[in-house]
Amino acid sequence: MPDRGIANRLVVLISGNGRNLQGMIDAVAAGRLSAELVHVFCDRQNAAGLTRAWRAGIPTTIVSRRDHESRAAFDRALARRIVAERPDWIALAGFMRILSSEFVQQFAGKLLNIHPSLLPKYKGLDTHSRVLKSGDPRHGATVHFVSDDLDGGPPVLSGSVAVREDDDAATLSDRVMRRVEVHIYPRVLEWAAQGRLALRDQSVFLDGEPLASPLHESFDDDQ
Repeated sequence: MPDRGIANRLVVLISGNGRNLQGMIDAVAAGRLSAELVHVFCDRQNAAGLTRAWRAGIPTTIVSRRDHESRAAFDRALARRIVAERPDWIALAGFMRILSSEFVQQFAGKLLNIHPSLLPKYKGLDTHSRVLKSGDPRHGATVHFVSDDLDGGPPVLSGSVAVREDDDAATLSDRVMRRVEVHIYPRVLEWAAQGRLALRDQSVFLDGEPLASPLHESFDDDQ
């Protein structure tokens, strides 16, 4: 069981397939993530990631934008439900809604996201296609703290793979997920659970030392 003496209550926000959520579930089962996945929130009724949560015995709640009169009302409702779970950390894992400044500030310092690019390159959507169009030799993902700047919060850890000549957006996306995302996100969340990670004045600290730039790991490609 996770050690109650560390900051390990983790809430996860999803919108779709939930592959990063599955990576967290697998990491907990393997002893690589000493967090308790206390709740999964989703904004889509039929998201496949909900099934992953149910199978793992994680409580789920659907909070739909369509059930609220405004974006602000949606964010307030979601925030109330998250607060009720008393989370130490909140992980956005393919959550496809832009959160308001008020929401971000409410959970500042414990809100993490993973973005499928080597930030600061390619903020926003369609990152895999944009990498291929630009001819970049490597592509990957970055775990970062969430700020008001879309995909612009302070980065913690990135990982990359080589872009292959025969890659298209689908194959590249799949490989970045399998080889990078499901490995680096649980690693950062474990640092958080152990109390090793902190955000102070928009600077990332690991083990009490500021990170001048995000840590990076290159992953060998599989076949």
